[in-house]
Amino acid sequence: MNIKELESAYKELFPFWDKISDEDKQAVCENTVSVSYSKGTTIHDGNECLGIVFVRRGCLRVYIMSEEGKDITLYRLHPGDMCMLAASCVLQSITFDVFIDAEEDSECYVVNGCALSQVNDRNPDVKIFMLEMAVGRFSDVMWVMQQILFMSMDKRLAIFLYEESARNNSDTINLTHEQIARYIGSAREVVSRMLKYFSNEGIVEVSRKGVRVLNKNRLKELAF
Repeated sequence: MNIKELESAYKELFPFWDKISDEDKQAVCENTVSVSYSKGTTIHDGNECLGIVFVRRGCLRVYIMSEEGKDITLYRLHPGDMCMLAASCVLQSITFDVFIDAEEDSECYVVNGCALSQVNDRNPDVKIFMLEMAVGRFSDVMWVMQQILFMSMDKRLAIFLYEESARNNSDTINLTHEQIARYIGSAREVVSRMLKYFSNEGIVEVSRKGVRVLNKNRLKELAF
């Protein structure tokens, strides 16, 4: 792996990079691997400390799973995003298991958790950054829980469609009903019924290719 390329990337990603020693910088780089994941691959099953995952290309889904096998998507990771919740050996306060799947063919940097934990212990700036990242992700998790517990299904679906359209800068959302249901923690049948209702109201158009937003203002009213 190109160490200079890694150092350049980490200088952009880590606000603490210029505050740690050259030895710690080298330790982080030497314990980073570049990994390619095929679509559908389970990257992390909650049983070990994976470390920090940086997405360079593709999309990963982070979720929790019940004993009955029902899963709830916590958030998705896109190029430039990083995941801390698979680094329980770095942050012992992470006491629940998360799962990570590759939603698309993806390329990632993965920093070994044990090596990062040692750097973390020696550098307060690293520890602060890790905690801030974890708090940010927990906020994402609480937002998901708030939607599931307190929001109606039409509002949850409207929020998802509106945000997905904005993120992709496109009125077309190329996702199946099953995928949408997984992302918002619902059942496919429920999503299909709600999309049919949105379609009848002229808010969206549903086809085999996915969902096309027809009335973004109306969708925004439902969402917010």
